[in-house]
Amino acid sequence: MTKEQVRPENPSTGEHIHAFSADVSRLLGIVANALYSHHDVFLRELISNASDACDRLRYESISNPALSGSSDFHIRILHDPATRTLSIIDTGIGMDRAELIDHLGTIAKSGTARLMETIKAANDPAPDMIGQFGVGFYSCFMVADRAKVSSRRAGTPDIWTWESDGSNGFSTRLAETEDSALLDAPHGTVVTLHLKPDASDFLVDEKIRNILQRYSDHISIPIYLGPAAPDEKPVNAVNALWMRSRQDITDEEYLNFYRHITTGADEPVLTAHWKAEGAAEFSALLYVPELRPWDLFDPSRKHAVKLYVRRVFITDNCDGLIYPWLRFLRGVIDCADLPLNISRESLQFNPILEKIRRAVARRILGDLDRLSTDNPVAFQTFWGQFGPVIKEGLYDAHTLRPDIFKICRFRSTHDEGASLVSLADYVARMKPDQKAIYTIAGPSAQALLRSPQIEGFRARGIEVLFFTDTIDDFWIQVATDYEGKPFRPVTRGVFDFGPQDAASDASPSSTSGSENPSSLSLIERIQSVLGDSIGAVRPSQRLTDSPVCLVAGDNEVDLNLERVLKAHQKYDSHAKRVLEINLNHPLISRMASMGPSEEDSRLFSDLAFLLLDHAHIAEGESLSDPAAYTRRISEMILRGLKI
Repeated sequence: MTKEQVRPENPSTGEHIHAFSADVSRLLGIVANALYSHHDVFLRELISNASDACDRLRYESISNPALSGSSDFHIRILHDPATRTLSIIDTGIGMDRAELIDHLGTIAKSGTARLMETIKAANDPAPDMIGQFGVGFYSCFMVADRAKVSSRRAGTPDIWTWESDGSNGFSTRLAETEDSALLDAPHGTVVTLHLKPDASDFLVDEKIRNILQRYSDHISIPIYLGPAAPDEKPVNAVNALWMRSRQDITDEEYLNFYRHITTGADEPVLTAHWKAEGAAEFSALLYVPELRPWDLFDPSRKHAVKLYVRRVFITDNCDGLIYPWLRFLRGVIDCADLPLNISRESLQFNPILEKIRRAVARRILGDLDRLSTDNPVAFQTFWGQFGPVIKEGLYDAHTLRPDIFKICRFRSTHDEGASLVSLADYVARMKPDQKAIYTIAGPSAQALLRSPQIEGFRARGIEVLFFTDTIDDFWIQVATDYEGKPFRPVTRGVFDFGPQDAASDASPSSTSGSENPSSLSLIERIQSVLGDSIGAVRPSQRLTDSPVCLVAGDNEVDLNLERVLKAHQKYDSHAKRVLEINLNHPLISRMASMGPSEEDSRLFSDLAFLLLDHAHIAEGESLSDPAAYTRRISEMILRGLKI
């Protein structure tokens, strides 16, 4: 209404009820020009309306066979550069004069929404109709300065025309000859747009084709571009593969659809196709690619799963639809119940979205777990490409950690790092008295196999997992155990393997050595020489072959994590490393025998700093004073050569 209406509600108090009024032309301008962010979507809206018209006729003809008329449901798009017109023609149910006024003359009045309410009240099976807000038609005024709609309602002889410039109201009349020329079917609608000067690109076939294939490729009604021709093929795929039963789809069809949506030539490692029912009802057809995209680890990268609502494309960048650690997935999710915003370009907040995200994650993780058993080679290909990304979920999705842990794989000291190890495999091989899962982090399995910190574990037959992905240093901070067994880095804290190992020829007798007064004196002497260069010096049970190694204190950041933080976040730790020494190593024994003479003291000091530098080099770190290291090495070489 354009005039304010006032109705007395309570004469004794003078209270009145005031109805809202609206500037209709301004409201229509907002709908047409401010509601949508992309002009291309006007064609999506008109195609969706045309598709709904066909579905409405299908539904109504069930109860009224006289309406069936022609069963050749289709949509055709014609354009004429000479008159600058674009026409969208459908063979749907059509509209009579009253419906044209009711549906097109009333903003936010949706015939589809009203029909769906009727169907719901009757408990009838609902067709997949799209419209719900009653504003999509007015998007045409983004590109047109005048719109004309000619329509014949199924079961009626007359063709009526509705016409408007989008600002000064509308007119209706019986169609003239030129208005009805395109409507040669017994029912249907023609929407003719007179395009604005800046909308000339919508007169180009390729532009129209691209829009149709992006937004309306999978609606169930065929869409033709241009005049009718023998053996013509629709522009859209028509078939929404994800809506069909899995049993009716061939492997070739799955592969063709994958290549259609990815424009790639590879084959998927995994195809997951299912229809979810219950709290969140949706259809999904998702693929795990064989090769990762070049920007997989770009922080700004989003997932590439396309969201459809009743076969109509909505977006391929829906926040919250897919977990970030599954951003490599490709495919389609179609959910009829998602609450779109009025422009149908984004979702309103709704808990259904979180349910879909969790359901998708559980399904994909379960399928990957089965793949690891059914096709280990394919799973290894997947893990090599996407393993680091999957492990991000250990940090972000605590409720899904058990499922993620099932498919996590690592290299380890078992089999010299040649094969991938699951956590279940590791636990099955644990020593009877082993309480923790031991880990070490570094750049590669080959480098970690040479780490001095794992020597004592290997000598005792205790398996150590290799964490070679940067994310490993972070998820272990929050996912601290697996099935009640804590993860424990071997490069941090004190390890005491127990006295039962002290007599082993392969392991050091450092437990007894640490109680020897001469050993304590040696440790104090090394500590005194190194001073502030080290946090502490202590005997080691980790070492069997190397003379020394560096470790972090019990409450300090692990060695590799500290390096990562320094490199990427300019992290400056004031914590000092612990230098562990192998009391059974010949070099350490020789140092223990050195006396207090000036020459021995100088040699002892050089050896202590060389051992510290040796420990830093073993960790792949740069030296704080390379010149001093070179001088000491040269002197040691001269001493060895006795020059």
